[in-house]
Amino acid sequence: MTVEDTTREFNMDTTDCIAMKPEEVEKDGGEPAVAVRDLHKSFDGQRVLNGISMCVRRSQTVAVLGRSGTGKSVLLKLIIGLLQPDSGSIRIHGQDIAGLTLDRLGEIGKKIGFLFQQAALYDSLTVGQNVAFPLQHNKKQMSSSDQSDRVTELLAEVGMEGELAKMPSAISGGMQKRVGLARALALEPDILLLDEPTAGLDPISAGEIDDLILKLQQEHRMASVVVTHDLHSAKAIAGHLILLNEGNVVLEGTFEELQHSEDKFVQAFLRQSQEDTCRDRRD
Repeated sequence: MTVEDTTREFNMDTTDCIAMKPEEVEKDGGEPAVAVRDLHKSFDGQRVLNGISMCVRRSQTVAVLGRSGTGKSVLLKLIIGLLQPDSGSIRIHGQDIAGLTLDRLGEIGKKIGFLFQQAALYDSLTVGQNVAFPLQHNKKQMSSSDQSDRVTELLAEVGMEGELAKMPSAISGGMQKRVGLARALALEPDILLLDEPTAGLDPISAGEIDDLILKLQQEHRMASVVVTHDLHSAKAIAGHLILLNEGNVVLEGTFEELQHSEDKFVQAFLRQSQEDTCRDRRD
């Protein structure tokens, strides 16, 4: 079965949350894991997000696409609470995170796993110590033995159990992403945010990361938001796509709807993505 076939099977029984407005989803019964409504954000007078709305249910994966500088990573930082919106709302499991105390925001944040663009492993810690870091700071009631067992389990889940004692500098970029994923799963999150998970990887390594993300989605059934400029990766792991340009949603829907769009920006984005893919394969 191909990655595309598996993605199709995985998304067949999920409610089409993304095509609905957040208020419609709430009326439909059951809060979405993530609900963003009319989100605006500017920096020094420059508008980055201009009224973005989206929602993601448990088990759904949404890919946010766009060129560099279109606000994709800013959206993730707003969802996790690292930035505050100028206006609009962000609800995590029905809880509006705006104005929450740091302690309450921290509690909500424990249920959100985050894979940084460059994995962001601590250079001075081993692979195992990197994965153990969130456990040591958030699961202090766990014994050292239980933490060690949990780290081994997480690394086995991403195929890195044999690299526990290595330093980040001694493993490849793809391996670092795997360790970053293991760390993101340490606190058993309900929501997984991934910032450019295949950036900087060769096509083979990128495909392996896509397969791993898909496997983890199926096993943990998390709500996932993937920010990427890699259209091939988005098609492989996400059931719904949102294409941004200059802070606005240009298109929202399936990969097939993206392909058949007559919007000039969408067509230009598809052409550029195809050229990038061909260049990567030649390299």
